[in-house]
Amino acid sequence: MYIKIALIISVILQFIAAAFAITLIRKTRYNVSWILITIGFLLMAARRFFELIEIFQSGEEINEGLVINWMAVFISLLMFVGVIYIKQIFNIQERIDLIRKQNESKVFSAIIKTEEKSRQEFARDLHDGLGPILSSVKMSVSAIDKSKIDQNNREMIEHTEKNIDAAITAIKEISNNLSPHILKNYGLQRAVENFTDRFSTSDKPEIFISSNIQEKRFDYDTEITLYRIICELVANSFKHASAGRIDINLFYKMHKLELIYSDDGIGMDTESLETEITGTGLSNIFSRVKSLNGSIEVISSPNEGFNIKIVIAA
Repeated sequence: MYIKIALIISVILQFIAAAFAITLIRKTRYNVSWILITIGFLLMAARRFFELIEIFQSGEEINEGLVINWMAVFISLLMFVGVIYIKQIFNIQERIDLIRKQNESKVFSAIIKTEEKSRQEFARDLHDGLGPILSSVKMSVSAIDKSKIDQNNREMIEHTEKNIDAAITAIKEISNNLSPHILKNYGLQRAVENFTDRFSTSDKPEIFISSNIQEKRFDYDTEITLYRIICELVANSFKHASAGRIDINLFYKMHKLELIYSDDGIGMDTESLETEITGTGLSNIFSRVKSLNGSIEVISSPNEGFNIKIVIAA
């Protein structure tokens, strides 16, 4: 009685498994390996069904044993061939993953290049358009004969000159931030040093730079990407980390540029990195690194500072 119940359950489970296998054939795009495995499931279900018939009709002279044995051999052969072909599925999946990563890198790279081009055009428009206009206004105001006006108007003119000077300085700074001329002319290390010098005040974190690239030049996309990343990281340390010290280590070795950035601020929980990166600007950094097929590693924990390591082939 127990054997009959076990065989009935076995037959039902085998046919259910075969039915699931059939429904997956289309999802595998009719891959040969999965078709063979599906046939194997069907034959295994049929074998169990024959065994069930043998139990219920044991009194009849039906020689199913030979058929069942040969069926078992055929099932084994199909499963063996199917296992060989199933390797193709993994090969196809690997190729798909590789193509996907390459396409993602191309998309990110195109977006970043378009962004940098827009920055450069806007910086040029500011510098070549609005800059000369303000300079002309300053010349006109400076040409006014202050000896022929009263003290109140003289002070207003002097105040206007100072505001114009401040506007010209602001335009130069904005233009340089949008398209860093030092980076283009002197390279990554000088550009980073120039950027961090702006933060050299007593009420802000100390910034220490260590590098071996000096005036060595790299592909501009690599330089501008790392420069933007460093600017973003420094901004994050100032805005979010409450750090007292920032270390920027930038080294070139074995045809790779390696950036190790750290601060002694409040840190972050790397286990919830997926939710944190949107709020701290790290999503932009991840995208930039991916655009150059680089690697990135974040090491941090609450109240233990923040560390990030980026490696890019150069």
